[in-house]
Amino acid sequence: MVLDDHYHEPYSRTGIPPPNANPEEGSDMAVASSTRPADVGLKREIGLIGAIWASETSIIGSGWLFGSYFAAAAVGSAALICWIVAGIAVIILALVHAELGGMYPVSGGTARFPHFAFGSIAGISFGFFSWLQAVTVAPIECFAVMQYGSYYWHGLFNPNANGGTGVGNVTHTGFVMTVILMAVFTGINFLAMRLFNKVNSAITWWKVAIPVLTIIILAFKFHPSNFTAGGGFIPKGVTFKDILAAIPGAGIVFAYLGFEQADQLAGEIKEPQKNLPRAIIGAILIGTAIYVLLQVVFIGATPTDLLHHGFAGIPSTSPIAIGPFAGLAGLVGLGWLAVVLRIDAFVSPFGTGLVYQTSTSRIGYGLARNRYYPQMFAKVDRNGVPWFSLIIAFIAGLFFLLPFPSWHSLVSLVTGASVLMYAGAPLSLGAFRRQVPELPRPYRMPAASVLSPIAFAIANLIIYWSGFETIWKLGICIVIGYVLIGIFMAFDSQRPPLDWKSAQWLPVYLIGMGIISWQGQFSGGAVANPVNTNNIPFGLDLAVVAVFSLVIYFWAIAARLPTEEMQNLVARQSGEAVDPPAH
Repeated sequence: MVLDDHYHEPYSRTGIPPPNANPEEGSDMAVASSTRPADVGLKREIGLIGAIWASETSIIGSGWLFGSYFAAAAVGSAALICWIVAGIAVIILALVHAELGGMYPVSGGTARFPHFAFGSIAGISFGFFSWLQAVTVAPIECFAVMQYGSYYWHGLFNPNANGGTGVGNVTHTGFVMTVILMAVFTGINFLAMRLFNKVNSAITWWKVAIPVLTIIILAFKFHPSNFTAGGGFIPKGVTFKDILAAIPGAGIVFAYLGFEQADQLAGEIKEPQKNLPRAIIGAILIGTAIYVLLQVVFIGATPTDLLHHGFAGIPSTSPIAIGPFAGLAGLVGLGWLAVVLRIDAFVSPFGTGLVYQTSTSRIGYGLARNRYYPQMFAKVDRNGVPWFSLIIAFIAGLFFLLPFPSWHSLVSLVTGASVLMYAGAPLSLGAFRRQVPELPRPYRMPAASVLSPIAFAIANLIIYWSGFETIWKLGICIVIGYVLIGIFMAFDSQRPPLDWKSAQWLPVYLIGMGIISWQGQFSGGAVANPVNTNNIPFGLDLAVVAVFSLVIYFWAIAARLPTEEMQNLVARQSGEAVDPPAH
């Protein structure tokens, strides 16, 4: 398949055409404000329920299996505060994505909105954040399967690999089985989207039903006194700083991730202007309700004899520490529920890993449409599957298995990459409101002039709470991504010109967040040997992040692409395929 994105046309802002450009061709191109990008080769076969389930199956993954335990172990009953705060934050971010997805329903949307709003430099950055986030989720879901599966097959996981902390590693056998499981994700993704949607919908109905069943059953094993175990609702020694750190560190934000999956599959959703906003908002509301209630019943149903020293004192050898909800069900005499939950411990991560493998391939497709990745990533087979992008997603996922051999060790990196990706959405929304205010918006975010900068600040606070140890590792991944994309684009004669002026704020933003994290209060690593300096006092550091975020937000909006150039970028992706899909 040959895709013509018209990047040979001159670019009015820089005045420097890409290689082989004709400086006269298309220079007077006029684009109607209603022009929308179109994806070529993909097939619109997903309805409203399928779109909701695409996001929901990502939200209800391994996070529900582990998040409640790690949150309670970190801050006791105050974990409820974490889930509510994170839920409100993610709902605001979801509202942003609902408007963007309705405006421009293109596959790999999170990788493409900044491209339209700010041009290639910002598009490259946030596009790579999107791809990095998606490609790391399938491995983490595989780790979850191995940890729960070790109840029956002890050789899959070693709970004492990290000194009996309850966050052990997969074994060599578990590693091999993880690779096989990722290969299965990839194989299923080669099905036509209609068949894939049926498989995913069946899995998601199960994934939603089991947590709801768990909430109902465990509610009958309730001990109200558990909510003050360890010295009160907020246990002794737990600070507000600890509560904030638990939001990313205990996997709470990670658990909420995935509401944007409908955006990533937008090129394959029927009536996307109507169905996309409904799917995103519906999925996050369902997910938030489930997670808050799960934390309530986890705290209330835990046997009181395990809580003499609070939730942090639960022994690492306890079934709860190895397989939280299944272990809890067994301890309270619900053996049949424990069996169901161990089955679900395969089904839930399987469904999430499956759909993230799908979205990774679509983000790669979107980056190729932006001409950041090689055009091979945009090739689709007869079923409308971007096959090359799918294979690379599998291979790249394997690399993340090596340095991060457990669920807990990979959570912070995935959270950081995800929230960096989310940060591009409110910036894009603010730019679009000024560039194309008259463009039809099936869903219009209320009070966007206020909520959009707040959403950007929220994203940056979550990144900051992840800790400097996570941020510097993420920085290395970003640098590698820039190098690879630079190499890809160097060999593309139709690559887009680099929009430095409209992305002048970006290096200040990325480097600034790194410096604030380095000087701030959140390490993200070993408390006894923090990698940050703690020079900015707690409280002031939150204000610094918030003010810095607002400065970057309004700077970025001021530097946005002019309306005509933004519309030209959209128009360049509204063409049709020259050749039919390969058979």
